[in-house]
Amino acid sequence: MSTRIYTKIGDTGSTSLIGGTKVPKSHLRIEAYGTIDELNAHIGLCCDLLTDKNSRFILLEIQDRLFTIGSSLACDPVKEPRMRLPDLKEADVELLEKEMDLMNESLPEMKSFILPGGHVTVSQLHIARCVARRAERCCVRLELESLEVEPVILKYLNRLSDYLFILGRYTGHLLQAAEIPWKPRVS
Repeated sequence: MSTRIYTKIGDTGSTSLIGGTKVPKSHLRIEAYGTIDELNAHIGLCCDLLTDKNSRFILLEIQDRLFTIGSSLACDPVKEPRMRLPDLKEADVELLEKEMDLMNESLPEMKSFILPGGHVTVSQLHIARCVARRAERCCVRLELESLEVEPVILKYLNRLSDYLFILGRYTGHLLQAAEIPWKPRVS
């Protein structure tokens, strides 16, 4: 028999962080790791839509790192040093930078802002990019409230949204989907 997913513990609007500290479900920390979870689901959809093998591989790596970030955010920072949790590393940020540089080599120069769209897969990558920015804002709020976020998490999320933007352009290029330039109305 499989384990039941429901516990009924959260029926009153509270939950426990890793380490046992109870917090309201509206706590900034819950909002942050919930947004990371949402981002991970969007990344999964992007991975399902992509046909480029390397891009799919990198997105799977990103999903793993997002679980790492989620576990860090779900932990009471006072109790985390005593726990064995996976760590995000500077090399994870460097991987995103390396992949962006490789994709950029085959892309035309961007001469204007571009609108999200042109192909369903490109649009979904832009949605994931926007959720990555929201996750970053949630983590910045945590840090501003002195609720401790590892600096490498902020750096990774910042780089991840850039990566998703470039991946959207690169995917559009592979699919031969025209980029839609933003033409501001000036009248």
